[in-house]
Amino acid sequence: MTDRPLKSWPFTPAPQLVADIGGTNTRVALADEGVLRQGSIRKYPNAGRGSLSEILTQYLTDTATGDCAGVCVAAAGPVRGGVARMTNLDWEITAGDLARVGGTSRVSILNDLQAQGHALASLDRRHLRCLLPGQAAEPGAAQLVVGAGTGFNAAPVHHLPGGTYVAPSECGHIHLPRKGDQEAALARHLAEKHGIATIEEVLCGRGLVALHHWVTGQTLPGNALTAAIVAGEAEAQETGRLYARIMGRALASLAMVHLPFGGIFLIGSVARAMAPVLAPLGMAETFRDMGRFSDFMDAFPVSVVEDDYAALLGCAAHVTALPA
Repeated sequence: MTDRPLKSWPFTPAPQLVADIGGTNTRVALADEGVLRQGSIRKYPNAGRGSLSEILTQYLTDTATGDCAGVCVAAAGPVRGGVARMTNLDWEITAGDLARVGGTSRVSILNDLQAQGHALASLDRRHLRCLLPGQAAEPGAAQLVVGAGTGFNAAPVHHLPGGTYVAPSECGHIHLPRKGDQEAALARHLAEKHGIATIEEVLCGRGLVALHHWVTGQTLPGNALTAAIVAGEAEAQETGRLYARIMGRALASLAMVHLPFGGIFLIGSVARAMAPVLAPLGMAETFRDMGRFSDFMDAFPVSVVEDDYAALLGCAAHVTALPA
């Protein structure tokens, strides 16, 4: 007989089914009361598939799983009225589709940024890279998830008595902040090209590539460009500094709108690739460049999420909180 109480594993006979749908691949996993089941994560290519249902059905067959206790998916695209339309795929995902596949009415569709927001409370701190330390916050303080990858967007995370609420947003399309002649010239260039100068056209992957072309006249693939910036290659440093400065200004503006005392969390391929150099190349300086509110900016810690499965974790947390 043990001399201490043992906490039982939260296993249920009918697991939750969760999926993170990217433009190229879909990750699928099983969860038990919000805990991802070890060894259950599998990745499926989207090419040649007519729908998400095909992938989920194959996954349930591959894992010999019957009906599910709930289904939640994160889609890289807008979600309106319980329907997701993928940005880079000719797929439409509905709650009815998920209910039929999983044999349950407990279903939800999130956009990928919302899923990341639902994951924050469960993230292992070892999967966070601190960029700006900030100050300690009270439990339940608002947080902000900022995605810089294929696109750019942000979503506030509010921990309420009834559960976590992650508000949808399209703030990547707000006006580009600018200070000084170089940033003003960039804004004029973007406005002439796109009709409006937005932060997405600088801070997402294609934006960084276009920024480098504007600065140097050269075109490099995104992966090669971020590698050159991080490696300190001379021809890429001005691009890196301009990107970091604008990132700092954008984050400062979003922080003043949402007051995320619980932290700002960067996600996405570009944010992760640029993480080692963002602060030293100028993000830290411009984040605090807020006039009489400069000292106030020290209240907001900034981190990068380095967990590849955070969206799955967020889906599991969200579906667990849904009414039975």
